[in-house]
Amino acid sequence: MLDVGKWPIFALCSHEELKLIRQACVFGSSGNEVLYATENDEVFALGTNYSGCLGVGDMQSSIEPRRLDMLCGKKIACLSSGIGPHVVAATTAGEVYTWGHNSYNQLGNGTTNHSTIPCQVSTNLVNKKVIEVACGSHHSMVLTSDGEVYTWGYNNAGQVGSGSTANQPIPRRVTSCLQNKIAVNIACGQMCSMAVIENGEIYGWGYNGNGQLGLGNSDSQPTPCRIAALQGIRAKRVACGFAHTLVLTDEGQLYAWGANSYGQLGTGKRSNQSYPAPVTVAKDRLVEVAAYHSVHTSAAKTQGGQVYMWGQCRGQSITLPHLTHFTCTDDVFACFATPAVTWRLLSNLMTI
Repeated sequence: MLDVGKWPIFALCSHEELKLIRQACVFGSSGNEVLYATENDEVFALGTNYSGCLGVGDMQSSIEPRRLDMLCGKKIACLSSGIGPHVVAATTAGEVYTWGHNSYNQLGNGTTNHSTIPCQVSTNLVNKKVIEVACGSHHSMVLTSDGEVYTWGYNNAGQVGSGSTANQPIPRRVTSCLQNKIAVNIACGQMCSMAVIENGEIYGWGYNGNGQLGLGNSDSQPTPCRIAALQGIRAKRVACGFAHTLVLTDEGQLYAWGANSYGQLGTGKRSNQSYPAPVTVAKDRLVEVAAYHSVHTSAAKTQGGQVYMWGQCRGQSITLPHLTHFTCTDDVFACFATPAVTWRLLSNLMTI
């Protein structure tokens, strides 16, 4: 059984239903939509269903779980959502499915028609195994097992990395200076994209009005740019908030940059930061950083299991990492983020 009781939306589920949940994702502009998978790989959804984002075949809201026949038995590996909302999911077999809002091509199916059921995205992804997905507000990004990054959707600030600002209706590989590099991790802010390379370099592209690309300026970038200020530092994971970025290094250190009006960088200040700034969280090394593109909240977990939070927390601005009583970063987003969403697909298979 997965402990999902801290998210208010799950109050709609019976105790019997909750006992069967193995994976879950809470999303939407109010945290009022949820998708979950059971122990026998059935997939259900409930909530307000804007733009058909529940994937159940219509746009009717539901306070009772409804089955997503298209995904049952597929074994979901990762899932992310935009603010339309639209949903992008990858299965353990590496197949990609999208559904929901599509006014900006964020479903990657070549149209701008909303979809009320999950549809497989295969254009340019045939024979590719997708291992990670990320959504911005209206754009989508996936990472393949061979380290390639593909993007599609809204591109007003260059967030798909194509070199233009034209929306991208189907997945296309992000090339430019990523052409011969192997990516190992991806993340999306509201209108920007980030990728970590296997050698520890980190690249960003898209909107940069708050310095969220870490380049020392506020100029948006239509193609990937390496964050030169982190030269000699090996990035391991990246997490993006609404307009701020967190990077975990291989030595367990944290760097942050971007928007900071809520203290979400954890530097003790509330001024934006266009260069990576080191953040002191704890004396122990960090093993996880967490943020999500629809909120201004940040969290981190130490090797010893302590969980810290900062940024916008229940309407308050916390400018320095604050030690919580939680044992996982997910609970920070359930109890303190606005809206109460999940920053990743919850799974009782997690071992962190």
